[in-house]
Amino acid sequence: MNTERHYLADEAATLELGADLGRRLAPGSCVYLRGDLGAGKTTLMRGLLQGLGHRGAVKSPTYTLVEPYEVGGVPIYHFDLYRLGDPEELEMIGIRDYFDGRALCVLEWPDRGRGMIPEPDLTVTLTVDGRGRQANLEWAHGQH
Repeated sequence: MNTERHYLADEAATLELGADLGRRLAPGSCVYLRGDLGAGKTTLMRGLLQGLGHRGAVKSPTYTLVEPYEVGGVPIYHFDLYRLGDPEELEMIGIRDYFDGRALCVLEWPDRGRGMIPEPDLTVTLTVDGRGRQANLEWAHGQH
């Protein structure tokens, strides 16, 4: 497992890191986003989508559980499992269908889906550090 650390001084730096990750991740990848409320997970996701060419709004799927996007013919699913009561609830939305090897799946609060979601190719952990954030990236299969 390879690890990268980035200091993100502001929102622009978070968006930039997200855009960089969007260019580095292959379709079929699974990404876990970890961090407390307000750590910048949705901002990072917005940067990822913008880096891939998405020009529309990006909102947190806190109440819908999943927000679908498509960029360049690649389906991208942004999950927020924060409000999930039980991982078994994911069966009701057909969770396995999202991980079809074609889609890029990004999951906030992945621990709440334990046992129902695949292991990540990348785990991003965001922590507040003064006025900025620390981003710890753990690549499961080496440097990307």
